[in-house]
Amino acid sequence: MTFRKLTSLDAQFLAMEDGRAHGHVSVLSTYAPYTADGRRLTAEVIRDLVAERLPLLPPFRWRLVRVPFDLDHPYWVDADDVDVTYHVQESALRAPGDDRRLADHVAEIIARPLDRSRPLWEIHVISGLADDSVALLIKMHHAAVDGVSGAEVLRVLLDDTAEGQPVVAPHSVEPQHRPSQAELLGRGLTNMCRYPARSIRAAVRALPHLDEVPTLRGVPGVSTVARHSRSAKAILERTNTAEGTDLVAPRTRFQTAISPRRSVAFGSVSLAEVRAVKDHFGCSINDVVMAMCASGLRSWLADEGELPDGPLLSFVPVSVRTPEQTGTFGNRVTVMMAELPTDEADPVERLHRAQATMTAAKLRHQALPASLLEDANDLIPPALFARATGTALRHGAAFLQPAVNAAISNVPGSPTTLYCAGAEQLSQFPISGVLHGVGLNITVFSYRKELSIGIVVDRDQLDDPWPLLDAVRDALTDLTAAISRPTSA
Repeated sequence: MTFRKLTSLDAQFLAMEDGRAHGHVSVLSTYAPYTADGRRLTAEVIRDLVAERLPLLPPFRWRLVRVPFDLDHPYWVDADDVDVTYHVQESALRAPGDDRRLADHVAEIIARPLDRSRPLWEIHVISGLADDSVALLIKMHHAAVDGVSGAEVLRVLLDDTAEGQPVVAPHSVEPQHRPSQAELLGRGLTNMCRYPARSIRAAVRALPHLDEVPTLRGVPGVSTVARHSRSAKAILERTNTAEGTDLVAPRTRFQTAISPRRSVAFGSVSLAEVRAVKDHFGCSINDVVMAMCASGLRSWLADEGELPDGPLLSFVPVSVRTPEQTGTFGNRVTVMMAELPTDEADPVERLHRAQATMTAAKLRHQALPASLLEDANDLIPPALFARATGTALRHGAAFLQPAVNAAISNVPGSPTTLYCAGAEQLSQFPISGVLHGVGLNITVFSYRKELSIGIVVDRDQLDDPWPLLDAVRDALTDLTAAISRPTSA
């Protein structure tokens, strides 16, 4: 039986939830309507698949248990019985069943929180698509998985061939004693006594870098604390004082508190064209993605009459999971901040600047402790953590200097065809989440020969994100055209 305490980083994705912000992330895929053995891909087929592979999916069995009085972060325990019928739900689109109708339906689903009395996941089987394909929307809570461990879950659910793979159940483990509320209270009180020492260790690592933590960098005084901490560390270690970050995010419509409603747009571009741009200009695929996002935002903001004079600022999740941590799930992630050169008019120069800003961001990131986000959270006692985090995120969006303008992520996916219960996966799109003060998320997956783009926004900030998606895709057209453009002597 699982009995595992959430880290402060895991718990942050719970603490941020307030009925408007949600801590789950999702992936939307479309499939051929029939499996290899001729069955229609239905919720019943997916329920059978999940039930068969449930022993290989720990996050699908984990249920939250709170410590009395919230004296410590919650624990995961194995649910006594996972009701697969509840977790795998079925719905159908209204005609015409096109991408926009699917996106609206997905937006409604991700706007609903997961039920904390159950394991924190859902799979929605969606029929009624115009081409007769079947869509699956998989929702998982970020407290249980990050991008890498979420991909591990998908690898269990999906197969490399239509015939599937043999399911080998893990070795049985001796059942653990399920703690009572009194025992949890005792653990909480014990950990409270240990908190001061843990907090001091976290402070030594975190304080010199607090201005690199997106959720804290806009708080008055944080940059001063970080600067003095760097100076003190340099004196003690007899090294040069490290430079802090002077990146500034201008305020846009997305830097306010969010509503409970979401809007979604998704689409794809040719991976071959992205690689052609990468090879011609001597950069990485991620540089091209960042340049496309910068170009799309520049074009869309200009059309709206809202383009700031200076560049936008994004945060980019970075996995710090080691090979030894594979299969442990939870969160092993940090973030780096990178400018989006939305103030640059020329698309090629914009790409070069995106490459330069990503290189600079990586250099700054290498100087940061891998545990920075968790260390920063550990500065707050668990008994106050949920209230402090929720209040800071909700009210800070209105009164503090914006930390960043958008969340942008690029996740490599499978170059070969995948199958679910024997049905061919036709496409795969990331559907992430938004936060108070960061009402725009652009995430990119690669699958087969395409780069798939998912945009999620707060509906009250932007009700129609499709023009923004079109602008991001048009940016690749501009860069592709620049390949054949003669260079000036």
